[in-house]
Amino acid sequence: MKFTKVLMGALLAMILFVTPAAAQRSQSADDPSGFVVLGEFIPDIIQEIRYYSTYNFVGERIDGYEVPCALMTREAAEALKAVSDDVMKMGYRLKIFDAYRPQMGVDHFMRWAKSNDTSMKAYFYPAIAKDRIIPEGYVAVKSGHSRGSTVDLTLFDMKTGKEVDMGGTFDHFGIESHPDYKKITKTQYNNRMILREVMIKHGFKPLEEEWWHFTLKDEPYPDTYFTFPVTLLKQ
Repeated sequence: MKFTKVLMGALLAMILFVTPAAAQRSQSADDPSGFVVLGEFIPDIIQEIRYYSTYNFVGERIDGYEVPCALMTREAAEALKAVSDDVMKMGYRLKIFDAYRPQMGVDHFMRWAKSNDTSMKAYFYPAIAKDRIIPEGYVAVKSGHSRGSTVDLTLFDMKTGKEVDMGGTFDHFGIESHPDYKKITKTQYNNRMILREVMIKHGFKPLEEEWWHFTLKDEPYPDTYFTFPVTLLKQ
């Protein structure tokens, strides 16, 4: 009887002590059932999905972007909803440039990076040689966006009706995009910190090379790079 109680206690302890890794779910890469349409989940956001348009560093619509909307895992969307609620109280709205990115879109980036096309250089990578884009990590064969819990975003000032001045543009390749870059005005730097701090507060971790890029710290699919296209989902 004493042994049985000890064994039951050990089993109970194992059940209660579930590590984040053990709690993470597995899912097929072509299964969008764990995702939500961000604009439906958070009606207050503004969306400018750059990879659906031609205004991006490639200069054309990116493979897999079938509609101009953002998708995210439900867990990341719930955390981002809390961010949205907070910034709304501060007089801002969230403006989304990109969220879930299918692997076919990442593959498109890689093909472009190996090509001779430099049509958008003046807008997005004026100081970077095209052949340095892959070695310096601006484009890679895998992206955290494909795991579904990463978002690229900025703040939109409801009083002025304009994006907040961050001292640099989304998807600019260069040191100027680092969140801690100091050769900008105090106001611009403070705006970056407002976004950074509220995202961290609600469970997102920043990327040190891009002021607009954040990933949910406890993302549900850390090892899955999804392949389904960006399209309207059946909720």
